[in-house]
Amino acid sequence: MKPRKSLKPLLEQKKDKKVSLLIGARQVGKTTILKALHEKIAGRSKAVFFDLDIYSNYEKVSTFENFVNTLKLNGYDENQKEFFYIFLDEFQRYSGLTIVMKNIYDNFDNIKIYASGSSSIKIKDEIQESLAGRKRTTYIYPLSFEEFLWFKEDEDVIQHLHNIRKLKGKHLGQLTSKLFAYLGEFMVTGGYPEVVLENDKADVLENIFDLYVKKDLLEYLNVSKIGHIKRLIEYLAINNGQKTKYNDIGTVCALRYKEILNYIELLKETYLIVSLRPFFSNKNSELVKIP
Repeated sequence: MKPRKSLKPLLEQKKDKKVSLLIGARQVGKTTILKALHEKIAGRSKAVFFDLDIYSNYEKVSTFENFVNTLKLNGYDENQKEFFYIFLDEFQRYSGLTIVMKNIYDNFDNIKIYASGSSSIKIKDEIQESLAGRKRTTYIYPLSFEEFLWFKEDEDVIQHLHNIRKLKGKHLGQLTSKLFAYLGEFMVTGGYPEVVLENDKADVLENIFDLYVKKDLLEYLNVSKIGHIKRLIEYLAINNGQKTKYNDIGTVCALRYKEILNYIELLKETYLIVSLRPFFSNKNSELVKIP
């Protein structure tokens, strides 16, 4: 596995009984990180991994009784002193699974759950209701620029970057040239791990977007005006980093003001966009200018 900054703090949670949630957009590496956690922990402790994209795995954990029986079949002992570790990938696929996790947490002191999920709108209310006071949430984002460089495996750039203050002349010029080239690629294609590793980046990005539309917008969130929201996403991408006027969005995308607010909130909750407030030294002015 390529190095990710979130792995170490997640490993440090292994002695904390609270449910450790890995939440983020699709294709940012949650499953890879969860598998890496399982691999590191399973070498020294009893652990079981469930890929919930496979329905038969969901059936094994769909109810409290099924969950407990499955754990016992995998070597769980209620009297063991050490934690038994459970890894649930894509837990957001099934409504009610957070209640099962709550019951496991409340009834067993030697079970630790790691769970990954996408599409926060679908699971946010369930998490807040069922796992209040029982969870630790880690948000998994696309690669940072440093992680992007790790994925590129350009050891010369990485080594020089760490010693940049000591570099002079030719070495500094070479590093700057390479960094700007990498930064240009990073700014255009982003930090999705698969995109960084593939040559046909446009095709991979298109597939990720199609999956986002199919899984998050259509299947989970039941968005009816899919053509309008696609146009909204295109508009926001073209105007990335610019001030946004809702009147302009309404004209271009044929959306009413309330629809724009709802869809932008939807895109934020599914991690496709982030909105920034305008900066003013006068904070009252900043509040007034917030869309």
